[in-house]
Amino acid sequence: MNTASNSETTVGVFGLGSMGFGMAASAHNAGFSVYGFDPNVKAIQQFVDLGGKQASPDDIARTLDVVVVVVVNAAQTETVLVGDAGILKNMKSGSTVIACATVPPEFAKRMEAHCHEFGIHYLDAPISGGSVKAAAGLLTVMASGSADAFNGARPVLGALAEKVFELGDHAGPGSAMKVVNQLLAGVHIAAAAEAITFGISQGIEASQCVDVISQCAGTSWMFENRGPHIAQGDYTPHSSVEIFVKDLGIVSDIARQSRFAAPIAATALQQFVAASGMGFGGEDDSAVAKVYAAQANLDLPEGDTK
Repeated sequence: MNTASNSETTVGVFGLGSMGFGMAASAHNAGFSVYGFDPNVKAIQQFVDLGGKQASPDDIARTLDVVVVVVVNAAQTETVLVGDAGILKNMKSGSTVIACATVPPEFAKRMEAHCHEFGIHYLDAPISGGSVKAAAGLLTVMASGSADAFNGARPVLGALAEKVFELGDHAGPGSAMKVVNQLLAGVHIAAAAEAITFGISQGIEASQCVDVISQCAGTSWMFENRGPHIAQGDYTPHSSVEIFVKDLGIVSDIARQSRFAAPIAATALQQFVAASGMGFGGEDDSAVAKVYAAQANLDLPEGDTK
């Protein structure tokens, strides 16, 4: 990647959480001129300490070539783009928005229409891979949008992602594919938690269960990634329970509107809702194991962070 050329492109990253911070750092490391925006001033300062930039969105909006929106949900995406202090009205025509939150496809289409009103390109570009891959610039992006949106976004995506799937020439298909991914991700996390706690009920240590099943046909990426969190009793939130309350809720809403029965996803959603109701919503999504443990009166491994 030509870092000298990238320095001529100004990027604004809205949302410096576990994913957005890594993405902003990856873009900075690739030579882009990157501004970070977040309500958390500590996150902004950490980004500045890495060499990133900070400014008021109103002051810098006209200079931004690409805006990357890495917030939690549709409501926050809408606030960033078209809220009272939304950035679209101040961006220059021909610039590009890369929207990364998991949202319903119809919402993505609506945001694309708003962007077009201002002459701005919109790429529906949900992401997968977790915070570690975000920091390494190795995400997977499920993207859809116009040719102009892809052209505007492609240099920055090159710094953020290992794989970019181009799924259509308008917004919607990217978000639809992410919803499919989140259905599987949520089900697999809940299934991993169920399997490990079931193993504990049969006298198998959680760590032993993780070691063995990871080498067997019953494994999954989520089992191998989240299982160690349960075995170590470490529920530091890389992706929280509340994320899957939201994302499986989107799956449920879309399935109901489509008259599509999704009973396995619905069951997984209820386990995440139960975990949230028990006070674990801000913990790592693997904390759904605590629901199974409580129901079976089991003790989970304890670590320094719970």
